[in-house]
Amino acid sequence: MGDSNGGPEKTGGRWARLWRRPQKWYWLGIPLGGYMLFVVGVAFWTAFNLTLDYSNTEEFCISCHVMRDNVYAEYQTTIHYENRTGVRAVCSDCHVPKEWFAKIRRKIRASGHELPHWAMGTINTREKFEARRLFLAKRVWEDMKGSDSHECRNCHALEHMDLEKQSRSASRRHSPERQEKRSETCIECHQGIAHTLPEGWEDEF
Repeated sequence: MGDSNGGPEKTGGRWARLWRRPQKWYWLGIPLGGYMLFVVGVAFWTAFNLTLDYSNTEEFCISCHVMRDNVYAEYQTTIHYENRTGVRAVCSDCHVPKEWFAKIRRKIRASGHELPHWAMGTINTREKFEARRLFLAKRVWEDMKGSDSHECRNCHALEHMDLEKQSRSASRRHSPERQEKRSETCIECHQGIAHTLPEGWEDEF
C-alpha cells in the first residue's frame, strides 16, 4: 500500500487522470479528425490527378531533349500535327490510354522501364537513339497490336468512315467484308503515320 506522501496508489491515480480523455474533447475529436482526414485525402487526390494530367501534356513530353529533337521533330511534319481540319493528336493521345486504370498501368510501366533508361542516358544522343529505334518501335507496335490499336480507335472508327471518299486501296482495306475475313489492326498498315520508320522495319510485318 502507498504512504501519505504519495506512494504507488497516488502515483497510479495521477497517471490514470493524465491518460483519461475528457468526454467532451473525445467526442469533438471524432468529427474533427474525420474532417481533417477528408481534407488531406482531397488535397492528395487533387495533387495526384493534376500531376497525372500534366505528365500527359505535349509540354511535358518534349521537356526531354531526346523526345524534342527526335520523335517530336518528325511528328511535326505529319498530318497528326498539322492538317486541313486543325484537329491535332498530341503524344498522349497515341501513347497513353484514356481509361483511368489502363492509364495508371502505363504510367507505372514508364516509371519502371523508361525512366531508368532516361537516367542512364541509353538514348541521349542521336546516334544512340537511331541504334535503338527499331527496338523502341517494336515495343510500341506490340502494345498497339495487343490493344487492337485502341488509342487509334479513340479518334478513328471504321463504322463512321465514309469509304466512298477514300482511295480505292483504303476503301478496300477498311471495308466490312475485309474486316470480317481478316483480323487486322490499324498499326499493321499505318506504322509510319507519325514517326520515321526504322531500318529493318519491313521484317517485323
